[in-house]
Amino acid sequence: MTTTLARHTVTETPDVAAALDVAADLWPEQADRRGLLARRLILAGAEALEPEREAKMAARRRLVDEIAGCFTGVYGPDEAARLKDEWPE
Repeated sequence: MTTTLARHTVTETPDVAAALDVAADLWPEQADRRGLLARRLILAGAEALEPEREAKMAARRRLVDEIAGCFTGVYGPDEAARLKDEWPE
């Protein structure tokens, strides 16, 4: 089947094989389709990582909020226009 989507090749190293075996135990209906097990593992992994990603993004937002306004008054009201005038088009 042709597709324009990216394809990835994964070698079934011993650690990957072990992960697929765990997945086969969880999803025995697909135990004989290692490619589908790999896909399900990837999706389950992404779902498991989502809270960590959200926590990191929240921490970044807190930092941005923390420093917001720290540089108020450092630049004059015309500073952006003045700097643009210094650069030729």
